Amino acid sequence: MSEGLLVCHCAPTLAGIKCGSLFSCPYEDTAQIVSTLRGLNRKLVPKGLRVLPLRYADGRALIYAYRPASLAADLSNEAAHALLAEAGYHGESPDQCVLELMRRLRANQCFPHEIGLFLGYPPEDVRGFIEHKACGYKCAGYWKVYGDAEKAKKTFDRYTRCTERYVSQWCNGVSIERLSDAPAANELN
Repeated sequence: MSEGLLVCHCAPTLAGIKCGSLFSCPYEDTAQIVSTLRGLNRKLVPKGLRVLPLRYADGRALIYAYRPASLAADLSNEAAHALLAEAGYHGESPDQCVLELMRRLRANQCFPHEIGLFLGYPPEDVRGFIEHKACGYKCAGYWKVYGDAEKAKKTFDRYTRCTERYVSQWCNGVSIERLSDAPAANELN
């Protein structure tokens, strides 16, 4: 797994405008990908980021990059907290919730619907997805929207612009540490 792959799939999280991002990448050797992730974490943990393998299956690793402080803020939302409790999450801390998510992903091939909360999706949209069984949404982009479609479209656009900017900067030699150093929220409004 390369740093470039992380930039391509996780730019809004690196920029500090999204609590977490998820992507799948091929791997041949578990020890090698664990070593790569350790190296990334040495660079990114001081910047307030973590990168974890949530699951290994069929030669692919499911990688979760997230900002623990942002995740804690998102999960402290009353609606998010209620959704997690309904889904059987008993841990109060975000770390416990991430461990439970990891356990669930490793036990099943399908994605638990509450995963959207770990990716910064609005709780109303996560609930809508669960209750409407992925049907009847207002619009779709980075997720299916059941709540405020206009706000979601602006967020989708912001994520896309961030990714384009970060990939361009990465291709021009800007390091992953520098890309994750200063949140880009104000630059992308």
